[in-house]
Amino acid sequence: MKKLPIGIQTFSEIIQENYYYVDKTEFAYKLITRGKYYFLSRPRRFGKSLFLDTLAEIFSGNKELFKRLYIYDKYDFSPHPVIRISFGSGDYSLDENQTIDEIKHILEDNLDALGLECKDIGDFKNCFKQLIRKAHLKYNQRVVILIDEYDKPILDNITNQDKAIKARSILKNFYSIIKDNDRYIKFVFITGVSKFSKLNLFSGLNNLEDITINKEYAEICGYTHDDLLIVFKDKINKVNIDLVKKWYNGYNYLGKPLYNPFDILLFLSSGHDFRNYWWQTGNPSFLIEKLKEENCYIPELENALISEEALEAFDVEYIDLRALLWQTGYLTINDKLTDDTGSNMYRLSVPNLEVQFSLNRLFIDYLTNQRIEKTRYEFNIKNALKENDFESFINHLKTIFATIPYTNYANNIISKYEGYYNSVIFVYLMALGYEVIPEDITNKGRIDLTIKTKDKILIIEFKVDVEKEKPIYQIKQRRYFEKYLSENKEVYLIGISFNSEERNIVDYEIEKI
Repeated sequence: MKKLPIGIQTFSEIIQENYYYVDKTEFAYKLITRGKYYFLSRPRRFGKSLFLDTLAEIFSGNKELFKRLYIYDKYDFSPHPVIRISFGSGDYSLDENQTIDEIKHILEDNLDALGLECKDIGDFKNCFKQLIRKAHLKYNQRVVILIDEYDKPILDNITNQDKAIKARSILKNFYSIIKDNDRYIKFVFITGVSKFSKLNLFSGLNNLEDITINKEYAEICGYTHDDLLIVFKDKINKVNIDLVKKWYNGYNYLGKPLYNPFDILLFLSSGHDFRNYWWQTGNPSFLIEKLKEENCYIPELENALISEEALEAFDVEYIDLRALLWQTGYLTINDKLTDDTGSNMYRLSVPNLEVQFSLNRLFIDYLTNQRIEKTRYEFNIKNALKENDFESFINHLKTIFATIPYTNYANNIISKYEGYYNSVIFVYLMALGYEVIPEDITNKGRIDLTIKTKDKILIIEFKVDVEKEKPIYQIKQRRYFEKYLSENKEVYLIGISFNSEERNIVDYEIEKI
């Protein structure tokens, strides 16, 4: 009976000990036969380390491991010395010297593995150069360099700019050796979570091909839905497969939508229990720090538009929150838009229910400090909407605003969000799994919030400190509801008025179309 490879990043162990394996060797074959220098960004727990280990086994000439896999009869498996670099272990925020210490340990491990020596391990830059050149000389083959988690020393310090800049400087100095030793190198593959500027981190490696959103390599990591149905066929009997897709599928790199392998393996192992497995392995506190720094209207993050340049312009001194959310897996590409000049824009959205639930509960904590009460409030809101009890729905919203600690206002959180009240309602509804459309475009204007449930559509307009024109009047005057009359669902118009002195809802109207 096959076993689930939960947490296993060693290719030989998966093959030799009868674990499930989704064949990614076609992508390895394309990379090896088409080019030399590659870079790939993917979120954590997405299979990057396993793919690098697969490349290591290919370049080490271990052909017998690849029987019945795509690459087996297509590649000659001539062995090359392989240098493996990973910054995956340790917390680099604890000690500024830890990055240098880790580099020394990495070099020592590679020297031992290849039977080589370095004159002065303390001079890590020169030692790296010696490692490459001596490996080439000893084995009479060009060297393969595989770098995993290349950015972790920077990401561990992402909320401390001074430390992050120091880590970047150390890594840049280390990686610069690669460009000067091209004649000794066969192949380089670099992976990480983020896409830090190549200019600042890989100076000189201007031939580094970034395959992060190259559709030909879209499925290089992660599982497709077909993989789930075919490879794990015997594990998904009696599973609500549509619900599995909603919960875990949806990561998009311009190819087929993907599952994070960590989610699927734990879901199958747990007896098909729906939980936020991947979310629980991370520490998204850095998002809160970024929210504190930026004047960000949270609903705009859903369906946000971002240029290709903004996705690339990611560095310690400036990090676009949208790019950060995309690179870390909290947002994914929903659509690619190309204009007449050939310039690309990307529309981002949450990939699946797991992220939608978890990310918006994090936002609730930030906006309201209702860490304990939020579960009860969510339950009350959901029941009220299910029963079409809109008076209770509004009263539950009033309770939410009435119990937001005064410190949230005293600390000027509200001043950072022009749409603070909208944001609170938005994140609560998103955390319940509803389809929520902020700034919903119609031919007559924009709806503040549209909420879609199984049987109804709510069209909501907000006003703050406006006494004359009631918000529901704008919905009716501009006939926003016409957009949804063809969906054969009940349509409700909801106008909500806030008072900033009372910090709560002071008036509301509800009409059914």
